[in-house]
Amino acid sequence: MPGTNNAFVEFSGVQKTYDGDTLVVKNLNLDIARGEFLTMLGPSGSGKTTTLMMLAGFEAPTHGSILLGGRSIENMPPHKRDIGMVFQNYALFPHMAVEENLAFPLKVRKLGKLEREAKIKRALDMVRLGAYGGRRPGQLSGGQQQRVALARALVFDPKLVLMDEPLGALDKQLREHMQLEIKHIHEDLGVTVVYVTHDQGEALTMSDRIAVFNDGVIQQLAAPAELYERPQNAFVAQFIGENNRLHGKVVAMNGASCQVEIPGAGNVHALAVNVDAVGRSTVLSLRPERVKLNPAPGSLPNVFSAQVAEVIYLGDHVRSRVSVCGHDDFVVKLPNSEGTVQVEPGALITIGWKTEDCRALDAS
Repeated sequence: MPGTNNAFVEFSGVQKTYDGDTLVVKNLNLDIARGEFLTMLGPSGSGKTTTLMMLAGFEAPTHGSILLGGRSIENMPPHKRDIGMVFQNYALFPHMAVEENLAFPLKVRKLGKLEREAKIKRALDMVRLGAYGGRRPGQLSGGQQQRVALARALVFDPKLVLMDEPLGALDKQLREHMQLEIKHIHEDLGVTVVYVTHDQGEALTMSDRIAVFNDGVIQQLAAPAELYERPQNAFVAQFIGENNRLHGKVVAMNGASCQVEIPGAGNVHALAVNVDAVGRSTVLSLRPERVKLNPAPGSLPNVFSAQVAEVIYLGDHVRSRVSVCGHDDFVVKLPNSEGTVQVEPGALITIGWKTEDCRALDAS
């Protein structure tokens, strides 16, 4: 999807400054394809929500342009942008029945009664609330209210739907269920969705692509698997999923790989991602599930002795914290499956990993 010339949403050189000197979004260039589910992911204050608010029309860019379907929208009021919006607090009218809540955006657009009724029925059936049209929001569960908010955002067939932390108020099980509900509705309708969250698991589950924000800048823009498997800098590696970090210095370069000296522990063979010279400081990124327990002699280029400090049973896997290479917080994840050797606190073990699973990233 990226790199197409028919982008549906385009941010070009967009900046947002508050109070004259607080730069919240910095020179943002981003294309979103028609029908794409794009998630803006990042910590609080990273610029993701401000970017969404500029697209919605609730904030104006200080510099740059925003195009929707090829038309500039910086000076267009929110109600004329043909955008559906779902908020974390749902923003439903408490004194109106569900059907009245859904009718509101249709009345604003001056649709006739029969057309309104048909669209409301279709929208409620889509979120499996066809029998709840006469109830008020206060008579619904949190998950049902979230479905009503989603139906209201979709009822007028918008070209674009924006979602700002819409599942943040739900419990874990319901949140995970609603992630799949929204994903399936998106697939069925083919509507373009821009979604904001700080929950990396949510982003990985739902998105076609994820834009990872930090300090007002997109650090990496990629499909979920690409983002998780091949982070391009230390921030992305740390923010997406769990990640072991080993600090060291590059002592040799060999094409796409390098050797990194870990103080007091020896050398580690790693994939050189954004280090390109001997002597450079680096942080090695290694996913806990890529670490092998007691590998066969000579089977892996990186093998170290370790001592188990803690073992936590988590059902589908066992999470072990070990002391290795001078680090006491190194994590190994072992699947809870038949034949997997489990470990006990205090045990002396050997661990190892492949060169390509260990990424040498910027030390910052």
